[in-house]
Amino acid sequence: MVGGILLILIGAWFAALQLVPGLGDWINIEFTWPLMIVAVGVILLVVGLIIAVPALAVPACIVGGVGAILYWQVVTDGWVTWAFAWALMPSFVGLGILVSSILEGRTAKGISEGGWLILFGIVLFFILGAAFGSLGWLSPYWPLLVVAIGLLMVIQGLLRLRR
Repeated sequence: MVGGILLILIGAWFAALQLVPGLGDWINIEFTWPLMIVAVGVILLVVGLIIAVPALAVPACIVGGVGAILYWQVVTDGWVTWAFAWALMPSFVGLGILVSSILEGRTAKGISEGGWLILFGIVLFFILGAAFGSLGWLSPYWPLLVVAIGLLMVIQGLLRLRR
């Protein structure tokens, strides 16, 4: 059902662009095509809310996040950043888990499960960005980020042992 609704909406949009004279003239397709991907993510989330399937927040966040990355790359012409921007995928999954858990009324579970994925993706993004030399003055300091995450994991492990 969700796939059918998405295909109808996407097909209607492209049909309108083809059949309505001048509609595409005021839309700069060169810059807006990634926003269509973001819109698909939003549609997935809305459909999940309508049909009461909060778990659709996970693919919605993945699709929307990829669309946001692509939009940034189109606007800045920073296509080379895809070499490390893919590392944000776990963060998008974690965000989807967090949103899904909030919608289900299990916020604490979402923070614990989704939070680590969000953090992992962001850390991986910065490590790879620094390794590729794309983060300027932060590039030499990425090993300290790895140490900080290791310390955080050790502290969390010690706190679990106390319980």
